[in-house]
Amino acid sequence: MTYDPQRHHRRSIRLKGYDYTQTGAYFITICAQDRVCLFGEVVDGEMRLNEAGKIVQATWDGLPNHYANIVLDAFVVMPNHLHGIIMLHDPNVGAGLKPAPTETAPTVCKSPDNATPLPKRHGLPEIVRGFKTFSARGINTLRGTPGTPVWQRNYYEHIIRNDDALNRIRQYIADNPLRWAFDRENPTAINPEPEDAWRI
Repeated sequence: MTYDPQRHHRRSIRLKGYDYTQTGAYFITICAQDRVCLFGEVVDGEMRLNEAGKIVQATWDGLPNHYANIVLDAFVVMPNHLHGIIMLHDPNVGAGLKPAPTETAPTVCKSPDNATPLPKRHGLPEIVRGFKTFSARGINTLRGTPGTPVWQRNYYEHIIRNDDALNRIRQYIADNPLRWAFDRENPTAINPEPEDAWRI
């Protein structure tokens, strides 16, 4: 099956005016350019990463070294996409992780004495952009293809608002290799699942 932009299009559901630097848990999906299977293969329900896939995994694992306000949760690299949960917290007050609220909150930029600069709170779009840049650079160095797009420009994200949703998404991520035959990103899937199969 060839790449079908209508079937494989992930709509952006980013909330207009929402502050994506605020504390919360976010489920993201990022797809390879044109859904090409670059990162390995699924064998007997297990994902086997190739060298490019290992770069993706290492880049994800290294994100907290670049962004002080994140904690990584469930994650999986698939042949042509990845799923992960990123939790943002305020590095100025400690982790205190909780589901993302639905209302915006102001960004703290100064200490209580209004003099000392505080660590920057990076937003989800900035973190995803950094992840794409770092991993693409490593993969293109591996392949000898500098500047070649590795990732699609957009990505899917969902604000996780409660523990039930968090646990359901964690299970969906863990089960993703087992369900590869039905994955809508699988170019050989005959009866692919809906985009929001994690809600089921």
